[in-house]
Amino acid sequence: MFHVFQYQPLRLITQNSPSSMYLKLMLSRPVAFAQIWKSWFSSHSLLGKKNIILMGPPGAGKTTTGRIVGQKLDCPVIDIDDDVLETTWNMSVSEKLQDVGYEEFLEEEGKALLKFSASGSVISLSGSNPMHAAGMQHIKKNGIVVYLDVPTTVIMSRLKSKQMDRIVGLSPGISLKDVLQFRKQFYKRWFDIRVLCGGDVAAEVVAEKVLDAVKRYQDSELETFISTRSSRSGRSTEEDSNKLYFSDVVIQGLALDGGLFVPERGLPKFTAEEWQGLIEATYIERAQVILERCIHPADIPASKLAEIIETAYGENFSCSKVAPVRHLAGNQFLLELFHGPTASFKDFALQLVPHLFAYCIPRSCNYLILVATSGDTGSAVLDGFSRLHDTDKQRIALVNFFPEDGVSPIQKSQMIGCQKENAWSVGVKSDFDFCQTAIKQIFTNSDFTGFLTVEYGTALAAANSINWARLLPQIVYHASAYLDLVHQGIISFGSPVDICIPTGNFGNMLAAFYAKMMGIPIRKCICASNENNVLTEFIRTGVYDLRGRKLISSFSPAVDILKSSNLERYLHLIANEDGQLVTQLFNQLENQGYFQLQKDLLGKLQQDLVAGWCSDEDCLAAIHSVYSTTGYILDTHTAVAKVVADRLQDRTCPIIISSTAHYSKFAPAILRALRIAEINQNPLSQLHLLSSYSALPPIHWGLLETLKKTGNGDHQVCAADMSVLMSHIETLIQNHFM
Repeated sequence: MFHVFQYQPLRLITQNSPSSMYLKLMLSRPVAFAQIWKSWFSSHSLLGKKNIILMGPPGAGKTTTGRIVGQKLDCPVIDIDDDVLETTWNMSVSEKLQDVGYEEFLEEEGKALLKFSASGSVISLSGSNPMHAAGMQHIKKNGIVVYLDVPTTVIMSRLKSKQMDRIVGLSPGISLKDVLQFRKQFYKRWFDIRVLCGGDVAAEVVAEKVLDAVKRYQDSELETFISTRSSRSGRSTEEDSNKLYFSDVVIQGLALDGGLFVPERGLPKFTAEEWQGLIEATYIERAQVILERCIHPADIPASKLAEIIETAYGENFSCSKVAPVRHLAGNQFLLELFHGPTASFKDFALQLVPHLFAYCIPRSCNYLILVATSGDTGSAVLDGFSRLHDTDKQRIALVNFFPEDGVSPIQKSQMIGCQKENAWSVGVKSDFDFCQTAIKQIFTNSDFTGFLTVEYGTALAAANSINWARLLPQIVYHASAYLDLVHQGIISFGSPVDICIPTGNFGNMLAAFYAKMMGIPIRKCICASNENNVLTEFIRTGVYDLRGRKLISSFSPAVDILKSSNLERYLHLIANEDGQLVTQLFNQLENQGYFQLQKDLLGKLQQDLVAGWCSDEDCLAAIHSVYSTTGYILDTHTAVAKVVADRLQDRTCPIIISSTAHYSKFAPAILRALRIAEINQNPLSQLHLLSSYSALPPIHWGLLETLKKTGNGDHQVCAADMSVLMSHIETLIQNHFM
């Protein structure tokens, strides 16, 4: 008999393998996986002996949808209400509920479910079946549970039109909305697949979506990843057979050919009705729906993914909305991305990714995560990995490389203060571009990585935005911001918005573009640079030119970047996944210091992107101006975006400016911009000075606490030399794992 999670034994086999065989296993596991699925599909129908079990609230359309699915599959259709409960009780469901009351009804319903068995059928559950744990465990053993997720407002409207008032749990003092909200926790506990169902979607359409979702669930081979530098036409048979899945690319980080991983078949698309169904949803609910579509359940089951998302965003963010949208002035809105524990947008990915990583990795090997940061990533990744369970900390450690003199004093203090027993910061006597390039070179140095695996049983992994998993949470908040504007009545769904983002490594901008591809009506993505404006010039001219360019230290250090790594993923996309062209461009950049896009590609790029830059002086002036007129304080990076948005927006639609960090992370620049007082060099003194001005918005809740811990905390500093960095890595592995 085929089991729903037949891939789990394969995961366990990999996890129990010797660590010295790690890389070979990571490449061979998908081959076995694919062969098993191909064998299964050759001899079975969509269902086999399994059941498709439709679950959802009353009024979700389970019965009608079930009949249509059954007709399409030519298999038995069973409605639990009509064919099981009423037959067993010899009375209608409503009569039984009235006769025995709420609690006894649930128990009797569960007992009936425990006695029921079927195979190869489509089963429509009652709305209250999922509230009986033993009954659901029994029926789920031989089925794939499909959750018909219909917005609560739609369900209430449907039930009202049908005059259905006999709902389990409905009583004086408890509203229908309360009952429906209460039941969601049970639906989320049991489902394998979610199907979004809007208000006006025909049952025939829902049935097709159910079948598509079941096919996707049973065939993870459709969701493989390729390198931006691989060529479809030039790929070998070995490359085609060694397919990589989400869990593989989370672990591997960087492709062996130096490219970045992207999904071979692209990102999932949401219909307008599906997006509209998320307008009333919370941020956590939106995140789960979007990430379920991007991560196959063979890699992370929906129930585990929900647990991870709740852990990441449930208590670690100070704002209940997680990523609120605030009106600034005119048609400008701020997407506040600084309510996480380390006060920057990096928290959205780095509160989530450590848990994804810990779930995906084999248990038989230790892992050292390498990170390069231009500022905010450092404290965020240190904080995120330090929140893992103690057992995971013993096998997962992290080292964070940052430019010793290229971050703000508070950012450096944060990185020192966030060091834990499994997470360390190392200052490098160079700039961010060196740190990032060094990590890429270490990953592609097979002699060094092989030595670490064989000698110490330790594999390397990446948590920078070069890791595919880092991008997915950023897609969520761009989509959520648009839905919030719709929910607030600022726009109707389908109306366009522009997005303006302070841009350095291009990951945040790429995530916004991905949200657009998935169906969010974003018109223009505006890239905002500081005086390190290589990216701006590239978008304007098509020439990416580093010749003679030196990094300029600015008041917005997180975008003090000359080499934008995630640009490679975007170019791969608009070049129709031409890996050979991408390889040629980035090899030329590495060897000659520049490349130039063909005219047709530049035209495509300029349809999506516009760009501008601003000086430090304009940045500080914007901070002062906005505070004077609104009482709101922008951080230096958001101020860069504000200046560029003012210059480039045409004011025909709203513009969402990504506020990527809390202003108190950059106290010296803020004090200078607001012309408040002489600046003390001590980061803690700077925060105390800011907090002493009652007229200012409060400083970030986590910064003072972290900086108090820092004191005179130590961190390692090393020269900008590859051999020195590799020596540091080996020493850290010896000290932590051996």
